[in-house]
Amino acid sequence: MNTLNNAQVAIVTGASRGIGAAVAQRLAKDGFAVAINYASSSAEADALVAELTAAGTKAIAVKADVSKADEVRRMFEITEQQLGKVDVLINNAGVLKTLPLADTSDALYDQTFDINVRGTFNTLREAAARMNNGGRIVNFSSTTLALNMPGYAIYNATKAAVEAFTHVFAKELRGRNITVNAVAPGPIATSLFLDGKTDEQIQNFAKMPPLQRLGQPDDIASVVAFLAGADAGWVNGQILRANGGVA
Repeated sequence: MNTLNNAQVAIVTGASRGIGAAVAQRLAKDGFAVAINYASSSAEADALVAELTAAGTKAIAVKADVSKADEVRRMFEITEQQLGKVDVLINNAGVLKTLPLADTSDALYDQTFDINVRGTFNTLREAAARMNNGGRIVNFSSTTLALNMPGYAIYNATKAAVEAFTHVFAKELRGRNITVNAVAPGPIATSLFLDGKTDEQIQNFAKMPPLQRLGQPDDIASVVAFLAGADAGWVNGQILRANGGVA
Protein backbone atom coordinates (compact mmCIF):
# COMPACT_ATOMS: atom_id res chain seq x y z
CA MET A 1 0.00 0.00 0.00
CA ASN A 2 1.25 3.47 -0.82
CA THR A 3 1.97 6.17 1.71
CA LEU A 4 0.95 9.18 -0.41
CA ASN A 5 -2.64 7.99 -0.80
CA ASN A 6 -4.81 5.05 0.08
CA ALA A 7 -5.04 3.67 -3.45
CA GLN A 8 -2.70 1.43 -5.35
CA VAL A 9 -0.91 3.20 -8.21
CA ALA A 10 -0.89 2.13 -11.86
CA ILE A 11 1.06 3.45 -14.84
CA VAL A 12 -0.59 2.81 -18.20
CA THR A 13 1.60 3.62 -21.20
CA GLY A 14 0.04 4.87 -24.41
CA ALA A 15 -3.14 5.60 -22.45
CA SER A 16 -4.53 8.71 -24.10
CA ARG A 17 -6.85 6.73 -26.38
CA GLY A 18 -7.87 3.28 -27.61
CA ILE A 19 -7.14 0.24 -25.48
CA GLY A 20 -4.87 2.22 -23.16
CA ALA A 21 -7.62 4.70 -22.32
CA ALA A 22 -10.10 1.88 -21.70
CA VAL A 23 -7.58 0.18 -19.40
CA ALA A 24 -7.00 3.41 -17.47
CA GLN A 25 -10.75 3.91 -17.08
CA ARG A 26 -11.23 0.35 -15.85
CA LEU A 27 -8.36 0.50 -13.36
CA ALA A 28 -9.68 3.81 -12.06
CA LYS A 29 -13.09 2.19 -11.61
CA ASP A 30 -11.37 -0.61 -9.69
CA GLY A 31 -9.87 1.90 -7.28
CA PHE A 32 -6.40 2.58 -8.66
CA ALA A 33 -4.76 5.98 -8.88
CA VAL A 34 -3.65 6.17 -12.50
CA ALA A 35 -0.78 7.79 -14.38
CA ILE A 36 -1.86 8.33 -18.00
CA ASN A 37 1.25 8.16 -20.17
CA TYR A 38 1.22 9.74 -23.61
CA ALA A 39 3.81 10.62 -26.24
CA SER A 40 2.07 13.38 -28.18
CA SER A 41 -1.72 13.42 -27.59
CA SER A 42 -1.73 15.86 -24.67
CA ALA A 43 -5.30 17.08 -25.26
CA GLU A 44 -6.67 13.54 -25.16
CA ALA A 45 -4.60 12.63 -22.10
CA ASP A 46 -5.70 15.77 -20.24
CA ALA A 47 -9.35 15.12 -21.15
CA LEU A 48 -9.09 11.58 -19.77
CA VAL A 49 -7.48 12.84 -16.56
CA ALA A 50 -10.30 15.39 -16.18
CA GLU A 51 -12.88 12.64 -16.70
CA LEU A 52 -11.29 10.36 -14.11
CA THR A 53 -10.75 13.18 -11.63
CA ALA A 54 -14.39 14.26 -11.93
CA ALA A 55 -15.37 10.68 -11.05
CA GLY A 56 -13.29 10.82 -7.87
CA THR A 57 -10.12 9.09 -9.08
CA LYS A 58 -6.64 10.48 -8.54
CA ALA A 59 -5.10 10.69 -12.02
CA ILE A 60 -2.28 12.52 -13.76
CA ALA A 61 -1.04 12.81 -17.33
CA VAL A 62 2.68 12.16 -17.89
CA LYS A 63 4.37 12.82 -21.22
CA ALA A 64 7.13 10.34 -22.03
CA ASP A 65 8.51 8.62 -25.10
CA VAL A 66 8.90 5.07 -23.80
CA SER A 67 11.70 4.39 -26.27
CA LYS A 68 13.89 6.85 -24.33
CA ALA A 69 15.22 5.53 -21.00
CA ASP A 70 15.60 8.97 -19.41
CA GLU A 71 11.98 9.86 -20.17
CA VAL A 72 10.77 6.55 -18.73
CA ARG A 73 12.79 7.21 -15.58
CA ARG A 74 11.22 10.64 -15.31
CA MET A 75 7.75 9.15 -15.80
CA PHE A 76 8.28 6.90 -12.80
CA GLU A 77 9.68 9.80 -10.76
CA ILE A 78 6.69 12.04 -11.50
CA THR A 79 4.28 9.23 -10.71
CA GLU A 80 6.00 8.53 -7.40
CA GLN A 81 5.98 12.21 -6.46
CA GLN A 82 2.33 12.85 -7.30
CA LEU A 83 0.62 9.50 -6.70
CA GLY A 84 3.00 7.21 -4.82
CA LYS A 85 5.20 4.23 -5.53
CA VAL A 86 4.03 2.13 -8.48
CA ASP A 87 2.10 -1.10 -7.89
CA VAL A 88 0.97 -1.88 -11.44
CA LEU A 89 2.63 -1.29 -14.81
CA ILE A 90 0.63 -1.75 -18.02
CA ASN A 91 2.85 -1.71 -21.13
CA ASN A 92 0.27 -0.76 -23.74
CA ALA A 93 2.21 1.76 -25.89
CA GLY A 94 2.87 0.44 -29.37
CA VAL A 95 2.89 1.13 -33.09
CA LEU A 96 1.64 -0.97 -35.99
CA LYS A 97 2.14 -0.49 -39.71
CA THR A 98 1.75 -3.46 -42.03
CA LEU A 99 4.08 -3.81 -45.00
CA PRO A 100 5.80 -6.74 -46.68
CA LEU A 101 9.20 -7.31 -45.10
CA ALA A 102 10.95 -6.55 -48.40
CA ASP A 103 9.23 -3.15 -48.56
CA THR A 104 9.98 -2.11 -44.97
CA SER A 105 12.34 0.84 -44.63
CA ASP A 106 15.10 1.05 -42.06
CA ALA A 107 13.23 3.95 -40.45
CA LEU A 108 10.01 1.97 -40.01
CA TYR A 109 11.94 -1.03 -38.69
CA ASP A 110 13.73 1.19 -36.16
CA GLN A 111 10.54 2.97 -35.07
CA THR A 112 8.62 -0.27 -34.56
CA PHE A 113 11.38 -1.93 -32.54
CA ASP A 114 12.16 1.26 -30.61
CA ILE A 115 8.61 1.68 -29.31
CA ASN A 116 7.36 -1.91 -29.11
CA VAL A 117 10.54 -3.58 -27.84
CA ARG A 118 12.88 -0.95 -26.43
CA GLY A 119 9.89 0.81 -24.86
CA THR A 120 8.86 -2.36 -23.03
CA PHE A 121 12.47 -3.04 -22.07
CA ASN A 122 12.86 0.47 -20.64
CA THR A 123 9.73 0.29 -18.50
CA LEU A 124 10.46 -3.23 -17.26
CA ARG A 125 13.99 -2.28 -16.26
CA GLU A 126 12.75 0.79 -14.41
CA ALA A 127 9.96 -1.18 -12.75
CA ALA A 128 12.45 -3.73 -11.44
CA ALA A 129 14.22 -0.97 -9.53
CA ARG A 130 11.22 1.08 -8.42
CA MET A 131 7.91 -0.74 -8.11
CA ASN A 132 6.41 -2.17 -4.94
CA ASN A 133 6.78 -5.82 -4.07
CA GLY A 134 3.55 -7.70 -4.68
CA GLY A 135 2.91 -5.70 -7.84
CA ARG A 136 1.59 -6.59 -11.27
CA ILE A 137 3.09 -6.08 -14.72
CA VAL A 138 1.01 -6.59 -17.85
CA ASN A 139 2.72 -6.39 -21.24
CA PHE A 140 1.02 -6.32 -24.63
CA SER A 141 1.63 -8.90 -27.31
CA SER A 142 -0.74 -9.62 -30.21
CA THR A 143 -2.65 -12.54 -31.67
CA THR A 144 -1.12 -11.60 -35.05
CA LEU A 145 1.92 -13.50 -33.78
CA ALA A 146 -0.08 -16.74 -34.02
CA LEU A 147 -1.67 -15.95 -37.39
CA ASN A 148 1.50 -15.31 -39.46
CA MET A 149 -0.29 -13.02 -41.88
CA PRO A 150 1.64 -11.38 -44.71
CA GLY A 151 2.65 -7.83 -43.91
CA TYR A 152 3.09 -8.43 -40.19
CA ALA A 153 6.68 -9.74 -40.10
CA ILE A 154 8.29 -6.76 -38.39
CA TYR A 155 5.39 -6.14 -36.00
CA ASN A 156 5.24 -9.84 -35.10
CA ALA A 157 8.98 -9.87 -34.44
CA THR A 158 8.54 -7.09 -31.89
CA LYS A 159 5.72 -8.95 -30.15
CA ALA A 160 7.74 -12.17 -30.07
CA ALA A 161 10.39 -10.19 -28.18
CA VAL A 162 7.77 -8.90 -25.73
CA GLU A 163 6.58 -12.46 -25.08
CA ALA A 164 10.18 -13.54 -24.44
CA PHE A 165 10.61 -10.64 -21.99
CA THR A 166 7.42 -11.71 -20.22
CA HIS A 167 8.42 -15.34 -19.71
CA VAL A 168 11.95 -14.54 -18.52
CA PHE A 169 11.26 -11.41 -16.45
CA ALA A 170 8.61 -13.26 -14.43
CA LYS A 171 11.39 -15.60 -13.25
CA GLU A 172 13.94 -12.85 -12.70
CA LEU A 173 11.61 -11.18 -10.16
CA ARG A 174 11.59 -14.29 -7.96
CA GLY A 175 11.11 -13.47 -4.30
CA ARG A 176 9.27 -10.16 -4.81
CA ASN A 177 5.76 -11.53 -5.41
CA ILE A 178 5.47 -9.51 -8.63
CA THR A 179 3.62 -11.21 -11.48
CA VAL A 180 4.53 -10.56 -15.12
CA ASN A 181 2.04 -11.53 -17.81
CA ALA A 182 1.03 -10.40 -21.29
CA VAL A 183 -2.26 -9.92 -23.09
CA ALA A 184 -2.40 -10.78 -26.79
CA PRO A 185 -5.50 -9.14 -28.29
CA GLY A 186 -7.07 -10.19 -31.55
CA PRO A 187 -8.55 -7.58 -33.91
CA ILE A 188 -9.80 -4.66 -31.78
CA ALA A 189 -11.82 -1.73 -33.09
CA THR A 190 -9.30 1.04 -32.41
CA SER A 191 -7.57 3.50 -34.70
CA LEU A 192 -4.33 1.50 -34.39
CA PHE A 193 -6.07 -1.44 -36.06
CA LEU A 194 -8.59 0.31 -38.32
CA ASP A 195 -6.36 2.98 -39.90
CA GLY A 196 -5.22 2.07 -43.41
CA LYS A 197 -7.67 -0.81 -43.87
CA THR A 198 -10.55 -0.92 -46.33
CA ASP A 199 -14.11 -1.65 -45.21
CA GLU A 200 -13.80 -5.06 -46.87
CA GLN A 201 -10.63 -5.86 -44.92
CA ILE A 202 -12.25 -4.79 -41.66
CA GLN A 203 -15.29 -6.97 -42.32
CA ASN A 204 -13.06 -9.93 -43.12
CA PHE A 205 -11.26 -9.51 -39.80
CA ALA A 206 -14.61 -9.21 -37.99
CA LYS A 207 -15.69 -12.56 -39.43
CA MET A 208 -12.53 -14.39 -38.34
CA PRO A 209 -13.40 -15.08 -34.68
CA PRO A 210 -16.17 -17.63 -33.96
CA LEU A 211 -17.88 -14.79 -32.07
CA GLN A 212 -18.09 -12.95 -35.42
CA ARG A 213 -17.18 -9.45 -34.34
CA LEU A 214 -14.23 -7.21 -33.72
CA GLY A 215 -13.17 -6.92 -30.13
CA GLN A 216 -13.77 -3.69 -28.27
CA PRO A 217 -11.30 -1.85 -26.04
CA ASP A 218 -13.38 -2.74 -22.99
CA ASP A 219 -12.97 -6.45 -23.81
CA ILE A 220 -9.23 -6.09 -23.35
CA ALA A 221 -9.50 -3.73 -20.39
CA SER A 222 -11.44 -6.42 -18.52
CA VAL A 223 -8.67 -8.96 -19.12
CA VAL A 224 -5.98 -6.50 -18.05
CA ALA A 225 -7.98 -5.66 -14.91
CA PHE A 226 -8.09 -9.35 -14.03
CA LEU A 227 -4.32 -9.73 -14.41
CA ALA A 228 -3.76 -6.54 -12.40
CA GLY A 229 -6.05 -7.63 -9.59
CA ALA A 230 -5.95 -9.94 -6.61
CA ASP A 231 -7.70 -12.85 -8.35
CA ALA A 232 -4.76 -13.35 -10.74
CA GLY A 233 -2.15 -13.76 -8.03
CA TRP A 234 -1.30 -17.30 -9.18
CA VAL A 235 -1.05 -16.38 -12.87
CA ASN A 236 2.56 -15.57 -13.75
CA GLY A 237 4.74 -15.64 -16.86
CA GLN A 238 1.74 -16.31 -19.10
CA ILE A 239 0.39 -14.98 -22.41
CA LEU A 240 -3.40 -14.55 -22.33
CA ARG A 241 -4.77 -14.59 -25.87
CA ALA A 242 -7.90 -12.44 -25.72
CA ASN A 243 -9.11 -12.79 -29.30
CA GLY A 244 -12.62 -14.23 -29.42
CA GLY A 245 -11.25 -17.62 -30.50
CA VAL A 246 -9.57 -16.50 -33.73
CA ALA A 247 -6.42 -18.47 -32.84
